[in-house]
Amino acid sequence: MGKSTLFNRLVGEKKALVHDRPGVTRDRNYGTAAWLDRDYMLVDTGGFDPDPDSQLFAAMRRQSEAAIGEADVVILLVDGQTGMTPADKAAASIARAAKKPVVVAVNKCDDAMHDDNAADFWSLGFDVVVPISAEHGRGQWELLTAVVERFPSEVAPEAEEDGEIRIAVLGRPNVGKSTLVNQLLGEERHVVADMPGTTVDATDSVMDYHGQKVRLVDTAGIRRRARVEDDVEQLAVGASIRTIERCHVVFVVLDGTEGPTEQDARLIGLVLERGRALVLLVNKWDAVRETEDRNITVLEDEFSRKLPHATFAPVLYISALTGKGVHRILDLAREVYEAFNTRISTAKLNDFLRAAVAAHSPPQLHNHPIRYQYMTQVRVRPPTFCVFVNNPEGVVEHYDRFLKNRLRENYGFVGTPLRIEYRRRRRLGEARTEIDGEE
Repeated sequence: MGKSTLFNRLVGEKKALVHDRPGVTRDRNYGTAAWLDRDYMLVDTGGFDPDPDSQLFAAMRRQSEAAIGEADVVILLVDGQTGMTPADKAAASIARAAKKPVVVAVNKCDDAMHDDNAADFWSLGFDVVVPISAEHGRGQWELLTAVVERFPSEVAPEAEEDGEIRIAVLGRPNVGKSTLVNQLLGEERHVVADMPGTTVDATDSVMDYHGQKVRLVDTAGIRRRARVEDDVEQLAVGASIRTIERCHVVFVVLDGTEGPTEQDARLIGLVLERGRALVLLVNKWDAVRETEDRNITVLEDEFSRKLPHATFAPVLYISALTGKGVHRILDLAREVYEAFNTRISTAKLNDFLRAAVAAHSPPQLHNHPIRYQYMTQVRVRPPTFCVFVNNPEGVVEHYDRFLKNRLRENYGFVGTPLRIEYRRRRRLGEARTEIDGEE
């Protein structure tokens, strides 16, 4: 039908496997993108079979139903060449029962002469039917615009309920996440076992820490995709990804006896991609012997080689089992949270920018100087800055990294990612932008 083809087009990369044979996508595939200044997460599902005749297709149906349940808007993709099928009616019925906004996308309408094929699908009773071609991109603008218009009202990132700090505990299976949460809470509230996969839901626990409301969210361990076979565990992985979105600080728990792994690096990349503050907790430190092949010096070298994208994150060496080092975690979380919310005045930022450029001149582009003219902070969580330059295309990666490092030297920003947007300054007669208004 083309769900994975459409998914790949909307997220802008080939994340989902595409094949002519139905059923290639068996579980949910997540991707992030933006449209009309709204960020969104798209979920590709395995599709519906109104009368599944195997456990595999039954599991795929449960995955699809779960995806509808957690969605804000549902894209119901149908085949314009095949016409209405029982599977389409079954999917429409489930989407309608979920009481979510539904946009019907009629695929394989490769040109205007095929748009009449979409007419039959108005009988499903939804208020938007859009003819598209997932393969060629036709109708993409109309489809995404209709979807974004049905998003819930966007909440300002600074708005908070009760001023609580939300902390996600993330990591591979069996690294001690639930044990750590129990230590922080001072009670055995979460089930602990040596068997991976004990925690399948993202579980919230609220506590008061020196007058600060803290919400700890214990998540399921995330294994490499090739090892995730059980459909219940698939649901848990999706819940962990959503937990990152709603938390401020993420504790990534690492196994000190193994050191950082490729999967740890992927998880950290996921946290930073979503702009969350980060703390690395090296657990099972009581089981690590101070030998030449496994000590802090060796681990720090492994961090620099395997986790180069997380050099700004603070690292604590702990034992969730014995409680060693655990007492320092929440104080560090509050420090990181404050950095995550830091806002710097425009006057200070422009003094900073002048000093940074004077200390290290920007590289030229084709013998033309790149002039860094103005700097302002446009948002927090994470701290995001806008730098106006005469030619944004001339900004090179290493100079962007230099400015971020200097920001950390001057203002701390412990444990929080920094983002810098580069824009050409408005010329006379051009329309003002939202960021221009910050000037």
